[in-house]
Amino acid sequence: MELRHLRYFICVAEELHFGNAAQRLGISQPPLSQQIRALEDELGVRLFDRTSRRVQLTEAGRQFLPQAQETLAQAERAARVARLAHSGEVGRLSLGLSPSVPFITSIMDTLARYRRSFPQVSVELNELPRDEQIAGVERGSLDIGIVRAFSPLELPPQMEALHLQREGMVLAMRRDHPLANFGRALFLADIQDEPLILFGSMNGAGFNEMLMAHCEILGFRPKVTLEAGSFGTLVGLTAAGLGVTILSRSLARLNVDTLVFRHIEMPFSSQLLMFHLRDGSPATLNFRKLIDQRAK
Repeated sequence: MELRHLRYFICVAEELHFGNAAQRLGISQPPLSQQIRALEDELGVRLFDRTSRRVQLTEAGRQFLPQAQETLAQAERAARVARLAHSGEVGRLSLGLSPSVPFITSIMDTLARYRRSFPQVSVELNELPRDEQIAGVERGSLDIGIVRAFSPLELPPQMEALHLQREGMVLAMRRDHPLANFGRALFLADIQDEPLILFGSMNGAGFNEMLMAHCEILGFRPKVTLEAGSFGTLVGLTAAGLGVTILSRSLARLNVDTLVFRHIEMPFSSQLLMFHLRDGSPATLNFRKLIDQRAK
């Protein structure tokens, strides 16, 4: 049974006149009559009682009409969904985020624009370490990863990365800490004797390893007293005066009454990167377009 057979049947059922139905469909009457007979032969029932004066639906035709209308409507809905999916207007967009990304205004603004532009796309946000994001994009459980990196990011060849932001670092400490009002610029050597709070290595995007290597070049090893498993814990421990921590500069926007953020000269910087499959889904490419517009 073809959809055009249903369309022809519905039109004749509404007109109850083969000539009028044929004119409405834009075909001649003989082919229309042939198609209706073919449908009846396929179903094994008569759908219309025909005489030279009138056309009427049989009982089978009356019962078949609402089913045919619903089938045709469902087919049209399915076609519309397929077209919307092809253009990325329906479906799913799953993003992986490093812990600090929700605090980046430009990324959250882009996400808000995406939600307004594509309200029928279900957006999923997943806070994940860098390696889990890469694996997720590779196997298709994530569409996009957004990570911080402090050294070159190695990605599989089927992925491409977009540089979003590069920024310096700040030293975060309680307001009453001696370095909060230190009379000169701060350098990495200034944390030599300070209790240091860091993310756990799995969450640190390579920062911990990079920091240790550069401190060793300066001739000391930092006194890491605590490792935090979440960004909130890291900030909370620092605000409690249990140590100092080093953050990307954009995180200095955090409004924590007891904290002071001071720029610290570092031999490396923080990069924010987005990556996805080169043949990403339409939803992925739509988000990428908004990111590209933000950068212009």
